[in-house]
Amino acid sequence: MASNNQGNQGGKSNRGFASMDPQRQREIASEGGRAAHEKGTAHEFTSEEAREAGRKGGMARSANRRNAMNGGNSGSHGGGGSNS
Repeated sequence: MASNNQGNQGGKSNRGFASMDPQRQREIASEGGRAAHEKGTAHEFTSEEAREAGRKGGMARSANRRNAMNGGNSGSHGGGGSNS
């Protein structure tokens, strides 16, 4: 049966953003950020918003670490439990 991946090994596409060189990805992302700031549509965090985001991230990370140390069965993403 013929494959849609023409000449690629391992079934991975050589197209798209994810397959680009990391340096090129950074350049493209940077251009988008600069354009958004020039246009005036870029979000800029206030110090209070940044503080709240950091607090939430820290809480999520410590919760993930606790779940990992406890076997990971009590997470909020389902799985693990028995319905019988």
